[in-house]
Amino acid sequence: MQLIETRSFIQNRTFDEIEIGESASLSHTLSRDDIELFAVMSGDVNPAHVDEEYARSDMFHHVIAHGMWGASLISTLLGTKLPGPGAIYLGQTLRFRRPVVIGDRITVTVTVTEKDQERHRVTLECACANQAGERVIEGIAEVIAPVEKVKRLRVELPEVHLHEHGLAYRSLMGRVEELDPICVAVVYPVDANALLGAIEAAQANLITPILIGPEEKIRMVAAAEGVDISPYAFVSTEHSHSAAETAVAMARAGQVQAVMKGSLHTDELMRAVVSPRTGLTTDRRMSHIFMMDVPTYPRPLLITDAALNIEPDLDAKRDIVQNAIDLAHVLGIDHPRVAVLSAVETVSPKLRSTLDAAALSKMTDRGQISGGTVDGPLAFDNAISAEAARVKGIVSSVSGQADILVVPDLESGNMLVKQLEYLADSQAAGIVVGGRVPIVLTSRADTPREHLVSCALALLLVRQSAAAAPQPGGTVASAAAS
Repeated sequence: MQLIETRSFIQNRTFDEIEIGESASLSHTLSRDDIELFAVMSGDVNPAHVDEEYARSDMFHHVIAHGMWGASLISTLLGTKLPGPGAIYLGQTLRFRRPVVIGDRITVTVTVTEKDQERHRVTLECACANQAGERVIEGIAEVIAPVEKVKRLRVELPEVHLHEHGLAYRSLMGRVEELDPICVAVVYPVDANALLGAIEAAQANLITPILIGPEEKIRMVAAAEGVDISPYAFVSTEHSHSAAETAVAMARAGQVQAVMKGSLHTDELMRAVVSPRTGLTTDRRMSHIFMMDVPTYPRPLLITDAALNIEPDLDAKRDIVQNAIDLAHVLGIDHPRVAVLSAVETVSPKLRSTLDAAALSKMTDRGQISGGTVDGPLAFDNAISAEAARVKGIVSSVSGQADILVVPDLESGNMLVKQLEYLADSQAAGIVVGGRVPIVLTSRADTPREHLVSCALALLLVRQSAAAAPQPGGTVASAAAS
C-alpha cells in the first residue's frame, strides 16, 4: 500500500470542477533528440529540421521546431492536466509568433476562458513562452470536458534512444571525398550483392572496378538487376579459384591497387593471397580489422582479428596489434588505445589469452609495438566501460575508452562482431591489411553502407601509403599530394 501511495497519479478536472480563469502549465527544453524523434514519428525530413549542415545556417533558426512540436506540448497539457483524462479534443487554432531553437525552454500554459454548460465544452487560451518570457505560439483550443472523475497511476513511459547509423563513419567518408578513386580487382562478382556493392562503390567515386570472373554470368546478374556495367573493364576467367589467382597476379604487377572479394568463399580468395611464391604476403602477418559503428559507443571501434587468423600465436598477435594501430593512424587517431581482451582482467597460467595480453602490453613498453597504448588482459566490459573498470578497481588508461579491441581468436572475435551487429544494431565494415595491397572482404549480409565504408578504408589506405612513400631524390610525398 505504501508503494502505491508514493507513486504519482494522473487525474482530471471534470466539467463541473473547472472554473473560468483556471490554468495549468508545463515546461520542456527543446533538444536535438526532440527534433529527431519528431522526424522519425512524422516522416518529416525537412533539412531545416534534421540536416546538421543546413541547421547551422540562419534559416535553421527561423524554421526548426515549428508549430507541430509546440502543438504537441499543448495537446499533452490538455490531455494530462486540464481538463485531463477523458477530455475530447475538438479543435485548435495557433499562431506562430517567434522561432523556437534547440536549447529554448518553453513553458506552455492553458487558461479556461469559456464554458458551454449544455454541451460540456470548454474553450481555453493557449500560450507558449520561451525562457525570456516571449510568446512563441498562441491560440485557442476547444475540448469536451469529462463529466466523471478519473484518477489513475501515471504510466511510466519507456526510454527512447535515437541512434544515427553511420555516425562513426562520417569522418572517414569526409576524408575520402576529394580523393581520386583506386583501381580494384573485384573477384568473382556473380551474385547481386557482390556486383551491386562494387558498382555502388564505383558510383560513389571510391573505386574503379575491374570485374574478374565468368563474363556471361556477371552480365546475367547485371541484366537481372537492371544495372549498366558497360563502363567497367572485364577479365574473363572460368572458375572462382582462377579469378582469385588472376586478381592477386594483377595486384602483384601493380595493375590494381586493392582486391575486393566477390561471391567466392573467403578461404578460396585468401589461399591465393597468402601463396608463398605468388601471393601478396610481406614480412608483416596479414590480419583483418572490422571498423564498427556501435550506436551506444562514442567513437569508431576497431575489432581484430575476427575473420582471418584462427588461433594466432604471440608473434602473430604482435602483428595484429601493430596493423590495427597503423590503421587507426590512417583514420586520424593519433595515439589509439588498445585493449587486449580475455575472459578476466588478471594474468592466469590457465588462460593463454591472459599471458599473451600481458606480453603484448610489455612488448609495447619495450618498443616492439609502437604508436599506441596497449593494455591487457581486459574483459570486454572493462575495455569499453570506465564504470565497470572502476567498480572492479582496475586502473588503466585504456579502460572505458578503447579504440581497438584485440580478441583472443577468430571464434570469439566473430561472435563479438555478430552480437554487436544483431543485438546492438551496429554496422561493420572490414578490411585485410598487412599485405602488398588492402583486401576488402565483403559478406553476403553486408549492407550498402558497409560496402562503401570498406572501399573507403581501402582508398584511404592506398592514398596515405602513396603519400608516405619515398619520392625520387629521397623526399617523402605530402598528404596533400594525394
